[in-house]
Amino acid sequence: MADFIDMLRSRFRMASLLARIIYVNIGVFVVLRLVGIAGFLFGFDAGGIISYVELPSSPWWFLRQPWTIVTYMFAHYDVLHILFNMLWLWWFGQLFLQFFSPRHLTGLYFVGGIGGGLLYMLAYNLLPAFAWHNGLLLGASAAVIAIVVATAVQAPNYKVGLLFFGEISIKWIAIVTIFIDFISISADNAGGHISHIGGALVGLLFVVLLRRGIDITAWFNAIIDFAVNSYRRIFSGAGKRVSFKPPHRRGSRRRSTPPPPPPQGGNRGISPEDERVMDEILKKIKVSGYGALTDEEKSRLFQASRRRQN
Repeated sequence: MADFIDMLRSRFRMASLLARIIYVNIGVFVVLRLVGIAGFLFGFDAGGIISYVELPSSPWWFLRQPWTIVTYMFAHYDVLHILFNMLWLWWFGQLFLQFFSPRHLTGLYFVGGIGGGLLYMLAYNLLPAFAWHNGLLLGASAAVIAIVVATAVQAPNYKVGLLFFGEISIKWIAIVTIFIDFISISADNAGGHISHIGGALVGLLFVVLLRRGIDITAWFNAIIDFAVNSYRRIFSGAGKRVSFKPPHRRGSRRRSTPPPPPPQGGNRGISPEDERVMDEILKKIKVSGYGALTDEEKSRLFQASRRRQN
């Protein structure tokens, strides 16, 4: 069991940001299903536990559990719900990354989910159709549709092959998806369809403002960077002062042979090319965070670090 957990941790650390989002969704889904099964077998209210990760429509209820504006977009309970959401996220996430960075993908997933959740709450509290109604929202659909719409706005004529339809521009996929959500508001799951429209609006706004030099995901990525860096400082001891003074050697100070000169680049065992690569990668980490590195950059940084330590 320990080996299996270590394997999952290793897979997660080596995965792309897109894959990590999918892994988290799958992990939360498994936990929620296990809670539901336990509730069924042992006769307790599993729904009461699951509600702690669902987004409530009531603002007073939301104030008691504000974390749900984030947790709801990772929570699924039905198999088909998570299956379709994750397939959409994987397909359009790959397309999205052809035009934007992984940090934009992560940021838009969260900001799109937050936008969909806020529109859902506003609708339930301002529109007469939902008066005296309370609802709970869960699922990644709003976040995923934000990525779908952003990709379609950025590259509207990009064609993909669909079964029974052949090649079709992704703009039509986005338009049909939003149209179906709009005409389905009066049917079941009205709150869910409204949240999808909220996510779509965020995706549209992301591309329009980014073309003007405004990144609406920057604030969220800054929060993530701060949290990650703070965690590393606390748990890795990065804030402690480290002395690089060589240990004192007892005995004779006389040397039988002169010490070899250090190699160029100033570090024992590392070439000037490795030094240049590490400097460029470390600058990128300082500006954009470790998560912005590509798999190749992570591998080169690891190899250069190994040679520096040898």
